[in-house]
Amino acid sequence: MAAPPYPRWFHPCLLLVWLFIGVGLRLINLTAKPPWTDEFSTLVFSLGNSFLPVPLNQPIAIDVLLQPLQPQPGATIQDVLTHLFSESNHPPLYFVLTHLWVKLFPTQAGLVSLWGARSLAAIFGAISIPAIYGLSWLAFRSRLVSHLAAAIMAISPYGIFLAQEARHYTLAILWVIASLACLVVTTRHIQKGNQLPLWLVFAWIGINALGVATHYFFALTLITEAVVLIFLAWEQWRQTDTGTWGRGDAGIGGRGDAGNTDEILSASSPLRVFPSPCLKFSFFSPPWGRIYAVAVGSLIAGIVWIPTFLDNAYGDKLTNWIQGDRVGIAWISPIFQAMAAWVTMIVLLPVESPQLAVVIVSGLVMAIFLIWVVPILVNGFKTQLYKPQSRMITQMFAGVVVGAIALFFCFTYFLGIDLTRGARYNFVYFPAVVVLVGASLAISWNIPPGKTVRWGVTGKMSVLIIWVIGFLSAITVIFNLGYQKYYRPDLFIELIQNTSKVPILIATTQKTHVQIGEMMGVAREFKFHDSVSLSAKFLLAHKDKHTNPSNTLQDTLDKLPRPLDLWLVNFRAAEPEAIKNCVKHSQTLPAINGYEYKLYHCNS
Repeated sequence: MAAPPYPRWFHPCLLLVWLFIGVGLRLINLTAKPPWTDEFSTLVFSLGNSFLPVPLNQPIAIDVLLQPLQPQPGATIQDVLTHLFSESNHPPLYFVLTHLWVKLFPTQAGLVSLWGARSLAAIFGAISIPAIYGLSWLAFRSRLVSHLAAAIMAISPYGIFLAQEARHYTLAILWVIASLACLVVTTRHIQKGNQLPLWLVFAWIGINALGVATHYFFALTLITEAVVLIFLAWEQWRQTDTGTWGRGDAGIGGRGDAGNTDEILSASSPLRVFPSPCLKFSFFSPPWGRIYAVAVGSLIAGIVWIPTFLDNAYGDKLTNWIQGDRVGIAWISPIFQAMAAWVTMIVLLPVESPQLAVVIVSGLVMAIFLIWVVPILVNGFKTQLYKPQSRMITQMFAGVVVGAIALFFCFTYFLGIDLTRGARYNFVYFPAVVVLVGASLAISWNIPPGKTVRWGVTGKMSVLIIWVIGFLSAITVIFNLGYQKYYRPDLFIELIQNTSKVPILIATTQKTHVQIGEMMGVAREFKFHDSVSLSAKFLLAHKDKHTNPSNTLQDTLDKLPRPLDLWLVNFRAAEPEAIKNCVKHSQTLPAINGYEYKLYHCNS
């Protein structure tokens, strides 16, 4: 029995509900968590400033260390490009947009507004909600699938995590969605044997160019799209070569009833991907010629950045953290890291709570939830895969996801670049996952009343449970009980305040602006928590083959007056002889995320 039609205003209003929820979740507690080193890179370079003027190898005051965070009235976009290209390994689009955006916000104690910088990422994250709705509608022609995908995007803990950082990932997600939309339209043209319109060719190239200009890893999305197109070409060639192309009646985007389970093809019915008239396949027949043009245009849009990337002297140093040799358990850790990232796209309860009991209960509930929900999602996926209206488009999105995951593991195990260590890099296929989850949940939603999907739960109730768990997961991220910041300078400053009562020197070794960002986090907390009474100084002891940080610290300690508390923070060098005249703090102190430290009391 067909569902009663909804008023014309219903679907736009419901989409506004998802958007309202998504915006609220992304803006709540937006500045409650301190910025970490990658965000400091965004802030400094977007202002058109540089890390290079920060003095090294000498004790400096808080305000000196934070000077790169001060907006300069004369800074221009050219300054942004100059410093970004010479000191970082990222393309410029997001930094230029942030440069223009933060000018709209007043400073905080003379420093750039953190709320202003993070709000841009939050806005792009919120825009992804109607964007994923549009992509799902374009793909499945189903309002149900579209609303469910938008609802999942609104509360995804992974999406919230990315949207609350002053980084470029939410903008990159929008380009991924737009590029996938072009792939969907192209898939339909391949199926029908129609030529791609020129506007689509130029739009797709432009979107891909903007994506690469936002994040170089957007190229991974393009590679997965290329793999999907190669598969479609092979499938088309195979069916024409065997004479089966055109026999079936399967299509995509048919009547928009993606959730109806009563029309699943029987296992014995052959599924034909291409229902067009039987023609001899040619690699230059429509629309393949223009697809090659898109490929060439996108390749050129990526190649233009290679000289800039190779000329950067800091590239290898900034990516050392995802490179290295594998020994023992390190061979299997990428698998668990990848699985953790997949799970958090839909669920993440307070497993990083400071209370052990909360951690245990949260982990147990997540495990039970996953045991319950995974078969539901898999069943929905299989159903969409066997439906004639949705089979090909489901294959397309699944190909994007599987292809991207395969690329991640190829980089990890064959190139020695462990992309699974950075959950944020999963942005390259995250929208495809959301669309597939929405399509799968549509199957459960349309299960007739009285029938259950799993453990006695009905279809609609299972969807509601999944969404509520997702909403609670979003709250978990907002209050820093999941996807915690890599650095916790707020806790470190609290520890210093409770431990040191005399002037302090915080010393660290420095290789790149990453270490400067680590100390900026501490200095910023000092400034905003009125802790200047401790008379804190910072020492950034440069470390390379020509400079010994131990000698730098030795010289500094010889010159500073006593009493003095020396905090060695992430100090990757031998301790100098002068420390022997200091007393190591005897009491056990708590571990702090991002800050490995030792405390010495120097009284003479």
